[in-house]
Amino acid sequence: MRSPVLAAVTALTLTLAACGSGSSDGKVKLRMIESLTSPERTKLIKSLIADFEKANPKIEVELISPPLESADQKITQILQTKKDLDVLEVRDLTAKSFSNNGWLGELPTTDWAGWNDLTELTQKKAAEVGGKPYLIPYGFYMKTMFYRTDLGVTAPPKTWTELYDAAKKMTTGGKFGYSFRGGKGGAGYAVLMISAYNGDKVNPDKSFFLKDKQTIFSTPEAAQALDLYVKLFKDVSPPDSVAWSYPEMVQGFTSGVTGILIQDPEVIKTVQESGLKNWSTAPLPKGPTGYALQNVGYAGWGITSFTQHKAEAVKLVQFLSEAKQSTAFAKGNSLMPISKQAQSDPQFSQGAWKAYIDAQQDPNQVITISPTDYPGYSQFQVDADRDIQALITGKKTAADVLKSWDAFWVDQAKKVS
Repeated sequence: MRSPVLAAVTALTLTLAACGSGSSDGKVKLRMIESLTSPERTKLIKSLIADFEKANPKIEVELISPPLESADQKITQILQTKKDLDVLEVRDLTAKSFSNNGWLGELPTTDWAGWNDLTELTQKKAAEVGGKPYLIPYGFYMKTMFYRTDLGVTAPPKTWTELYDAAKKMTTGGKFGYSFRGGKGGAGYAVLMISAYNGDKVNPDKSFFLKDKQTIFSTPEAAQALDLYVKLFKDVSPPDSVAWSYPEMVQGFTSGVTGILIQDPEVIKTVQESGLKNWSTAPLPKGPTGYALQNVGYAGWGITSFTQHKAEAVKLVQFLSEAKQSTAFAKGNSLMPISKQAQSDPQFSQGAWKAYIDAQQDPNQVITISPTDYPGYSQFQVDADRDIQALITGKKTAADVLKSWDAFWVDQAKKVS
């Protein structure tokens, strides 16, 4: 029996093929597909497309919005046919496989005035895969620290040690200092701390490795970081945060159970909608050497290598990436903006968003590249979360975890050398 997902993919592919790419009224018809779909987001994209069509009356755009759960699988299936797709959403998790298979077209930058308005981070990430601009990011997810002034945080902690000390003071009478993530994704916070403790010894282009090619898990600083990580859970976090993931850690903060949270910018909207008044944000705390390191999540718009309407497809990507449109998209989706102009917009230059801008302008808040091109990266994320559970429940020691992680990444280095 054919699976429902495969049937849906096949049906969507056939629908695309049946539509053709021309139009009886002489218009060029572009087909565009998104990945991270949601009703509000799709509505916003359609409004931007309508503006594009108004400015370019000879171009018509069909937006395809698959269900979120199977969107990347459907995009891959369509790309494999190399038919009737012009513009697509490319994620940091799919960019390498799409480019390696030759499905992405290179975007011109030198003859596009809008390129110079993109932030340095945007320009860098546009060409991060393969050294060529295969996508223009539409925004970024970057972690920052949220803290509640009504629970006693009068000044934001600047280091992980200061964070622990501040959280310790708040932990009393059913209140806790820190929103710990012990469930899925929890290992990412351990890596965040280990990276900060290794500081400028880390190779930002291969973030699980040091500049001397050892792993970040092999150092005395890694042991110090992981010891403090365990103390954050045991001493200043709710006991049930052993299983917390994104929703629970955010809820803990907005409900007043916890006083400090480290999360992505979409939390800003959630906190605002909760009605909470006494809170603020600050860049990530740093390690003992004065550095904080993190990778940023991103996605963007690209064109297919087989589009029959390259000029029009490029024009659409560039339109969506210009200051007005990209800023509207960033605001609507709680993303760090890609336009230099947006950084002076009150929404981003003031209040809770300012911490993200401040972090970008601090050379010691280093943006790293995740080692996604190593074959075991996905498996490590699963195994590491399991190890963190064992660590915080006392079934493994910090030394056990670090030894295992170091061995894993030493082996990974051999596989790509």
